[in-house]
Amino acid sequence: MLLSFAAALVSLRLAGLLVRGRRFAWAGGLLAFAAASAAMAWGSAHGWDEGSFRVYYLAGALLSAPLLGIGSLSLAGRRWAAPAGLLYTGLAIGIAAAMPVHGTFGSSDVPHAQDHVDTLARVVAIAASSLGTVAVVVVAVLTLRRRPLGNALVVAAVAAAGIASALTQTAVAAAAVFFALAAVLLYGAVTYGGRGPSPGRGRAIRQARASSGSRASTSSSNSSR
Repeated sequence: MLLSFAAALVSLRLAGLLVRGRRFAWAGGLLAFAAASAAMAWGSAHGWDEGSFRVYYLAGALLSAPLLGIGSLSLAGRRWAAPAGLLYTGLAIGIAAAMPVHGTFGSSDVPHAQDHVDTLARVVAIAASSLGTVAVVVVAVLTLRRRPLGNALVVAAVAAAGIASALTQTAVAAAAVFFALAAVLLYGAVTYGGRGPSPGRGRAIRQARASSGSRASTSSSNSSR
C-alpha cells in the first residue's frame, strides 16, 4: 500500500512539472499513473469496490499508454495529435463511467478485468494501449538521431509501464515501483533528453536562410550597379 501511495505522489509531482513545460499529453499520462497507483493503494488498504475499480481501469487500462503515444506524436510535430488525444480522453471517460461492472469485490487483490468488464471496454483498452505504444516506438525510431537519450528514456518509460500493468495481478508492490519508475523516466526524457528541432521549426529555419540568401544576392547585385 505504501509503495502504491508513494508512486502516486511521485507521478503527481512530476506531472505538475511537465505541465509547466507544456508537455500536456505526457503530463496526462503521469496523472493516469498517479490515479492508477492511488486506486491500487486504496484497494490494498480498504478492499476494492466498483468505484475504485472504475478509476483504476480508466487510468491504467484506458488512458496511460494512449496519452504517452499522443505526447510522442505531439513532440514530433503532429498537430492533429492533441485534438485526437482530447477526443479519445473524453471517449475513455465516458466508457469508464458507463460500462457495466459485474461480479463482487471481496479482497485486496487487484481485480481481473475479464471478471468484471464486458468485451467492448476491454477491446477499446487493448487497441488504444497498443496504438499508443506503437506511436511511442515509431516516433522514437524516426527521431532517434535527433533525440537519442530522450527517445531511449521514453521507450524505457513505456516498457516500465507495461511491466507495471502486468505485475498488478501478481505483485502490487512491484507494480507500484515500476509505475514510479515510468514516471521518473518520462520526466527525464523531457528534461534531460533534448528536444531537438521540430519539423516545423526546421522548415522555418530553411525558409529564413533562403530569404536571407535572396536578400544578400539582391543587395550584391544592386551594389555592382
